[in-house]
Amino acid sequence: MSSSSTPRCSSLASVAPLEAILFDIDGTLADSDPIHYYAFREMLQELGYNGGEPITEEFFITNISGKHNEELCQVLFPDWDLQRARKFFVDKEAMFRRLAAEQTEPVAGLDALCRWVEDKGLRRTAVTNAPRANAEMLISLLGLDEFFELLVIGNECERPKPFPDPYLNALKGLGVSADHAFVFEDSVSGIKAGMAAGMSVVGLALRNPESMLTGAGAAMVIKDYTETKLWTALEEIDKKKEELKVT
Repeated sequence: MSSSSTPRCSSLASVAPLEAILFDIDGTLADSDPIHYYAFREMLQELGYNGGEPITEEFFITNISGKHNEELCQVLFPDWDLQRARKFFVDKEAMFRRLAAEQTEPVAGLDALCRWVEDKGLRRTAVTNAPRANAEMLISLLGLDEFFELLVIGNECERPKPFPDPYLNALKGLGVSADHAFVFEDSVSGIKAGMAAGMSVVGLALRNPESMLTGAGAAMVIKDYTETKLWTALEEIDKKKEELKVT
């Protein structure tokens, strides 16, 4: 299934009655991209990557953010033995977890959104390309262990994001149709995956440029969960749900 074959209405009200919301983790639940950027910058510079010059945030956003580590083996180290490249990422993720344990902050407004999701009795799943150890740690640090029903890891699926498999697996696990669910994502890779699974996607431009997320096909782009346009859209979904009950 491709995103071009499953166009979604720009209004989130098209998903009513809403049954589930699916969340990415890095840059969507937690403002963790700066920690990933720091870990990559320090470790790559130590290797002498880029002539020993630190990678820029623009390089990180364009070439690294949202991609899974197996893909990044080829992006960053095309001439390396695969096992050596994989070892780099094992070490990098360990560094990330050490830093994240002290520095993780939720995206603004997340608590209010989670309360709304619970109050409405919606199903919810976290879907990520991050390693399981990272995902479980961040969910725990954010106090969301009991919030999510499922945790879907991209590299444990047949294909990770940007392919739809992780989101399709999440929908199957919840027993929910793509027509009654939408996704929160912060990367081009994640937006493409959510759309290819047949869902509307709300992009979070916490670190990545809004134009990049809009260009990838996000139905709406917000800076964080405090934005009025998000809550207006959620109220519209709720109102339409009640109207559908009446009819």
